[in-house]
Amino acid sequence: MQAIAVPKPGGLDTLKIVQREARAPQHGEIQVQVKASSLNFHDYVVVTGLLPTDDGRIPLSDGAGVVTAVGEGVADFAVGDKVLSCFFPAWVDGRPTQPKLIGVPGDHVDGFAAEFVTMSAQGFTRMPAGFDFAEAATLTCAGLTAWRALMVETHLRPGDWVLVQGSGGVSVFALQFARQMGCRVIATSSSDAKLASLQALGAEQVINYREVPTWGQRVQDITGGRGVDLVVEVGGPATLPQSVKAVAYDGCISMIGVLTGIAGEVPTAELFQKNARISGITVGSRAQQLDMLAAVEAGGIKPVIDSRYPLEELAAAFRHQESQQHFGKICIEIGA
Repeated sequence: MQAIAVPKPGGLDTLKIVQREARAPQHGEIQVQVKASSLNFHDYVVVTGLLPTDDGRIPLSDGAGVVTAVGEGVADFAVGDKVLSCFFPAWVDGRPTQPKLIGVPGDHVDGFAAEFVTMSAQGFTRMPAGFDFAEAATLTCAGLTAWRALMVETHLRPGDWVLVQGSGGVSVFALQFARQMGCRVIATSSSDAKLASLQALGAEQVINYREVPTWGQRVQDITGGRGVDLVVEVGGPATLPQSVKAVAYDGCISMIGVLTGIAGEVPTAELFQKNARISGITVGSRAQQLDMLAAVEAGGIKPVIDSRYPLEELAAAFRHQESQQHFGKICIEIGA
């Protein structure tokens, strides 16, 4: 089979097409013909070497495809089933623990930048009805991260305020899920064009953070001094102080991304004065993924796809991601 490998020390110019043997499934495993993947920031830090992995690692954590072989002891899947990967194959249910967060495809083990994968059957769920493979592949990391932030770690109610930052995959899914449950959404971006697109998706209020650097106070003004019940925080240290200003008393900041760095100051006095909390989130469990799939089918949510690239143009896809010009998800189509 054909795959893309990341030689050490990494870098977009080092990505190379390799030939690997497709492995037959053993007990409890399935073999899947990969049809699509999508890019996440986690994948970017792997391929650029910022997150070191084994030499020759096959990247990409998201995958959607068709079962081509089933090992002994597998009852949930049959040849021909359309399946969707899980970011944490070992996290089936319950709260996160260190052992459950091991085995991430494209990082700890080879991922989905390949024509075939053979993995544990518990590392997959069904695909949602009515989705093509690329649409489905956007759900496993970005979609599930947003789902957990809104539906698992907080207790939002219709009419509550949610703040989303930017127009990446997690933020767009968070906006869609929030609107589905009747929440009011404020969105930030540095691009007026992207803000218009976020409004078209249902954002009630938008803020250009380059024009309004103290956007936390603007959020307070918009909400009549109440603040937002949830901040979907993807920026990290550079945006966290404004998120603390924006959050309501007894509100939650879901810490999801570190796009502006891995360490910084936290306005602790304001945070505890508000009795607010910061909840660290890395994707979710298999059970939570199944809940999300039921919700997207019932609610009619469709992923926002910015662009689609063939596998052999993976480096170009990452360069588009690096440019930060995309809106929604960048997808990789494999064997199309």
